[in-house]
Amino acid sequence: MYSTLDQKYRRIQKELLAGAIALGCVFLTGTLWYYLVEGWSLADAAYMTVITLSTVGFGEIEPLGKRGRIFTIALILMGVITIGYIVNRFTEAVIQGYFQEGIRLQQQRRIMDSLSGHYIICGFSRTGRQIAKEFRAEDVSFVIIDSDVESVQRAQVEGYIVYQGDATLDESLLQVGVERAICIVAALPSDAENLYTVLSAKTLNPSIRAIARASTEEALQKLQRGGADAVISPYITGGKRMAAAALRPEVMDFVDGIISGTDRQLYMEEFLINSATSPFVGQTLGKARLRAQTGALLLAIRRVQGELIGGPTAETVLMPGDVLIAMGTSEQLRALNQLLGPIGTQKLRRPKKK
Repeated sequence: MYSTLDQKYRRIQKELLAGAIALGCVFLTGTLWYYLVEGWSLADAAYMTVITLSTVGFGEIEPLGKRGRIFTIALILMGVITIGYIVNRFTEAVIQGYFQEGIRLQQQRRIMDSLSGHYIICGFSRTGRQIAKEFRAEDVSFVIIDSDVESVQRAQVEGYIVYQGDATLDESLLQVGVERAICIVAALPSDAENLYTVLSAKTLNPSIRAIARASTEEALQKLQRGGADAVISPYITGGKRMAAAALRPEVMDFVDGIISGTDRQLYMEEFLINSATSPFVGQTLGKARLRAQTGALLLAIRRVQGELIGGPTAETVLMPGDVLIAMGTSEQLRALNQLLGPIGTQKLRRPKKK
C-alpha cells in the first residue's frame, strides 16, 4: 500500500518507463541480430524486427535458417511479454485515473510553489476541519497537510488545497512551502506528532508562528519548550468557555460573534505599527484621531516588550512596534488599514469583504 497518491503516480510512471526501455532493448537486440548475424541491411533488420514484434503476420524479408527462426521465435515471445506489460500498466493507469491524478498533482505543485505568506494546517480531523472553515471565512491563504487518504479526499471534496504527507517530516513541510509561510497550526491527534511538527517547522523557518494542539498539561509544557508560540488544549479551553457561557452568556455570545463565523457584523483585527515609517509613532491616540477618522474602536495595545494596555485612553502614546487590537465593521477596519497601511503600518490580516 502506497502512503501517498504522489507515490502511486510516480510508481506507474516508473513502471511505464521501465516497459518502454525494455521494449527498446528488445527492438535493438532484434535489429542487431538481423544486421550482424544474418547480414541484412540495417533498414531490413529494423523492418523485420518491427513486423516480428507487432505480430502482423508478414513474411520473412529474406529466408532464415534454423538458427534465425529460433531467434525470431524468442524475439516474438519477448515482444509479446514486454508489450503486454506496457498495455497492462497503461490500462491500470487509465482505469485508476493515475493520469488525471498526475495532472492534478502537477497543478497542486504549481499552486503550492506560488504560495507565500500563507498558513499551514497540519491534520484534517475535527479540529483541523474547523480551523479550515474559519480560515476560509477570513479569506486567508492556507494549505492542509495530512497523511490519511480519507482525510485528504474529504479536503479535496470541500475544495481546499491539500497535500498528502507526514507533517512531522521536513520533506513534507517543504512541499507545502513552510519556508515561505507565516504560521503553522499543528492539529494532529498525537501530542508527539505535534511536537515533532513544531520542531521541524521552527528549524526550517525560525520566524514562523507555530500554534499547537495539546491534550494534556504535560504536553502543553513540552510544546511550549519546543518552540510553539501558542499551545491550545481543547479540554482546558473548552472547559473555560463552557464555564464562561454558564456565568456570562451574553458576553460569550458577543465574543463568539466577533471572532468567528461568516455572518459577522463586527470584526476584531491586529495592526502592527511600523517604527521606521509611521508618523503615528510618538503621538497620543487623542492626536492621532484613529477612532474619529475610521470609526474603528481601539480595544488594546500590545507593547513590543509584551505589556498589554487594555482600554487605552486619549493620552496613551503610540510606540514603535506596538500591535493595535481594534474592533469594528469590515468597512471601518478597511478604513483603518488604509489610514495606516500606505504610510508604513503593516496590517497583520485583512477582514473579508462581506
